[in-house]
Amino acid sequence: NEYKSNAKLASIDNKKLEIAKAQLLNSFANEKAAAAKSLEASLKNEEIAKTVRFTKKIDDILTEAESYLGTPYRYGGMTRRGIDCSAFVLSVFGAAVGMNLPRVAAAQAQEGERVEKSELQKGDLIFFAHKGGSRISHVAIVENVTEEGEVKFIHAATSRWVMISSLNDSYWGPKFRFAKRILTQETFNSNFA
Repeated sequence: NEYKSNAKLASIDNKKLEIAKAQLLNSFANEKAAAAKSLEASLKNEEIAKTVRFTKKIDDILTEAESYLGTPYRYGGMTRRGIDCSAFVLSVFGAAVGMNLPRVAAAQAQEGERVEKSELQKGDLIFFAHKGGSRISHVAIVENVTEEGEVKFIHAATSRWVMISSLNDSYWGPKFRFAKRILTQETFNSNFA
């Protein structure tokens, strides 16, 4: 009789043991899922932080560019007393991002990734050719793209000073040739983040 009761107790203990084992495994699985969720949230937060830092860097570029508004245009000039379009761009990117761009617009046009006009963003460079040709002779920085798609850019205008113009302008619009993205999220992440 005692043998039967010990067998029943062992059977009950085995059941309890199986239940406890299942609960323990379940708790491990839940902890693993929670840890995975936490890691996923952490990675997502890091991506958001990188995007915020990138956006801030683009804003830094535009803040630096806007600090030149009203600076007189001077062919070959490289200072705030007088500056030309390519020196303006290289000075802005140098000061705001620490990038070393070539001195002339045609050489700057060889940098970065080509961007369609419809995909332009703040901080992109846009290139122009005068006299209807294809030789790049002017460069500007995209300052804003309105909801309607109007592209506003900041540049050292040959005839005046550093100013903001629009690609809708009858003078600049026809001279637009192409655009380049010098600073991408990827290059920013690998070099600055």
